[in-house]
Amino acid sequence: MSAPADARILLDDPFVELDLLDAGIDPAGMDALRPRLLAALEAMAALEGGAIANPSEQRMVGHYWLRAPGLAPSDELSVSIADTLAAVEKFAAGVRSGDIGPRDGGRLDKLLLCGIGGSSLGPMLLADCLADPGDPMRFFALDNTDPDGIARTLAEVGDLASALVLVVSKSGGTPETRNGMLEVRAACERAGVDFATRAVAVTGQGSALFEQARREKWLATFPMWDWVGGRTSVCSAVGMLPAALLGFDTRGFLAGAAAMDDRTRDRDPGANPAAALAAFWHLEGGGLGTRDMVVLPYADRLLLLSRYLQQLVMESLGKREDRMGNVVHQGLAVYGNKGSTDQHAYVQQLRDGLHNFFVMFVRVLENGGGTAVDDGVVTGDFLNGFYLGTRRALAEGGRHSATLHVRSADARTLGALIALFERAVGVYAELVDVNAYDQPGVEAGKKAASEALALQARVVGALGA
Repeated sequence: MSAPADARILLDDPFVELDLLDAGIDPAGMDALRPRLLAALEAMAALEGGAIANPSEQRMVGHYWLRAPGLAPSDELSVSIADTLAAVEKFAAGVRSGDIGPRDGGRLDKLLLCGIGGSSLGPMLLADCLADPGDPMRFFALDNTDPDGIARTLAEVGDLASALVLVVSKSGGTPETRNGMLEVRAACERAGVDFATRAVAVTGQGSALFEQARREKWLATFPMWDWVGGRTSVCSAVGMLPAALLGFDTRGFLAGAAAMDDRTRDRDPGANPAAALAAFWHLEGGGLGTRDMVVLPYADRLLLLSRYLQQLVMESLGKREDRMGNVVHQGLAVYGNKGSTDQHAYVQQLRDGLHNFFVMFVRVLENGGGTAVDDGVVTGDFLNGFYLGTRRALAEGGRHSATLHVRSADARTLGALIALFERAVGVYAELVDVNAYDQPGVEAGKKAASEALALQARVVGALGA
């Protein structure tokens, strides 16, 4: 699978081009990886076919089915996926038209999300990337248990009577999400607003949140399945319900993801953009994650992409043990913000300092142009020039990069980008033999937090005795 230095791998619709011109790829290294890449692509095909791909939890991994229900391993699952999407779209259309609203009257024109991690990062990325001034609802999110942050967000929301409160938790017991919901409920009570009649849940069947929503007669409840992980749930009701409520092109988003899925099923590693991307990451860090990935989108609309990828990559790949139980301490650190802003922050170190990274550029070709600021030059030309200049400066210093060129930051393209990184993470996990679909470290942190709170309660009780 010799990869020329100017390797380019293209998806035509939506337009997404993986450009490895400055990736510094060694053809011999790529050839050495070929047998493992072929095996990784076989494993990804088995995963899509319904094999147990999350062995620690004995679960299938089915986020690819969400944008192509016909691929699900049973008719029951296919129907459930399609029916849920139809119900999401019908509900959202009713809210936007005013046909669905709180029982005490009024129209809902604000969306307040309570969630954390995979239950918030996807919706937040969608909202930040795709929002426009004419959208039918304004979006707000509570994604932490910081009381000051919650108070600031609620102050921005203002009148809660016109807010739809969307509570997202797969387990139904995530403390931060529960706390945010309770803060909103308390604020509603203080304002004389009925919380339940404007609340919606996205959660697992039978969870504590599911039962609460049923018992209190919330406005609606939508499912999360145990075969969809939080960090890959954006194509489920977790992402598609807020997207539909905000008036975004949900079908276009799913179609873009499905198109990239088709492209990344190619069994030829040299023609598969996800395999090529995973190989690039592997070669850069020697399969040990010794170099960080800096995500640099030259577009304000993609500001949150680095935060989204941070969870997708680091929660998937950052594992103490491989699938055989060997201690390996695997991982791939991800950080970034946006260009050209970052050229005035950490790019100095990238160019001249410690060489412990590679760069993942994202370039949007249609950026709106902008106002003429010099003879024949508009603001968008400067943005493009700064991207080209930064890329060249890094290359001259022997610092490697890959670029994803996209035509626009629309729903279809965003779906394709997310699907590309999902598949690349899956392939990379196969290369280093880790389970990309569990998160034991997160659970350990939750347990330690519970113990700390229990200790606090005992201390307070003793002091009050």
